[in-house]
Amino acid sequence: MDYNEKIKELLELTIKEKASDLHISVGHPPILRLSDRLVPLVKMKELDSTDSQGLTFALMTEEQKIRVLSVKEIDFSYNFENKARFRINVFFQKGNISCALRLIPARIPTIEELNLPPILHQFCQSSQGFVLVTGPSSQGKSTTLAALIDEINHSRPVHIITIEDPIEYIFKDDKAIIDQREVYQDTLSFARALRSTFRQDPDVIMVGEMRDPESIAIALSAAETGHLVFSTLHTNSAAQTIHRVVDSFPSEQQSQVRAQLSGSLLGVISQRLIPRIKGGLIPACEIMITNPAVSNLIRENKIHELPLAIETSAELGMISLNQYLANLVKAKEISLDSALVYSLNPVELRTLLR
Repeated sequence: MDYNEKIKELLELTIKEKASDLHISVGHPPILRLSDRLVPLVKMKELDSTDSQGLTFALMTEEQKIRVLSVKEIDFSYNFENKARFRINVFFQKGNISCALRLIPARIPTIEELNLPPILHQFCQSSQGFVLVTGPSSQGKSTTLAALIDEINHSRPVHIITIEDPIEYIFKDDKAIIDQREVYQDTLSFARALRSTFRQDPDVIMVGEMRDPESIAIALSAAETGHLVFSTLHTNSAAQTIHRVVDSFPSEQQSQVRAQLSGSLLGVISQRLIPRIKGGLIPACEIMITNPAVSNLIRENKIHELPLAIETSAELGMISLNQYLANLVKAKEISLDSALVYSLNPVELRTLLR
């Protein structure tokens, strides 16, 4: 098998079928993820250990091959003939090399094209503060983040610095200057790159992921000192997000972190991608915007009251996940069964839909 030609054929097919992911794994033919379903390419043969390694290594530089053999897993991005980019994770399982490729479209979609609520434009117009996009893995957080950053790029003459692992969407400077830094290639860590931004005169900072307390602390300081900071967290709701941020610090620091959050957090966008009745996926969001009431609840550690604050502040653009799911069901965008699967409180959702 010519692995260079075969991987090229598979990448072409992933783009053509509009798949979100391509999986290469021993004992299976190549597999695409289409509208959240795994679809094996049954006309292709099952891959053995040599095939899986050959296809994967056809995507990698010599340096990346050496690194994955020593540390057993690696993340990197791959530009495929300027048609699309892929975020790639190579890892070992049962002693064999496997590979998961996430398709990143060449063009950055807008907030409207992503079917996200218009209130998100509000976050792009702020001059300082902290915005978190949250949700489980593979729920479109990176794409939402890219849409927000690109809207700023097209509307304001600012300096934007992104810190990513790896770089996913490539921004084309418009009104803004955008410097994109990749962890391990351009910097040694998120925290180190974040510390350096203070000397790089940024207006807007985008951090691909909050991975450790040091990164969170520096991001909070940046938001407090006149910067607009965007990042992501793997949490399921606004309340859980606040808990995760605060609980990542020792107990003696937590009241200070709550005070910082209450003063600098602009809002939390928590999202899921739900299978659509007519095919494809549509986001369902919980939106929390930090108004004086929310700020007060965070500062006083009454995080359990945040869901009620969200439910009773619809006029400000806030919405609970259940209300969003109910609206999508009523609009016949998603089925009730899908809504119940993704709801964090199915009993309440049924009540809303009665």
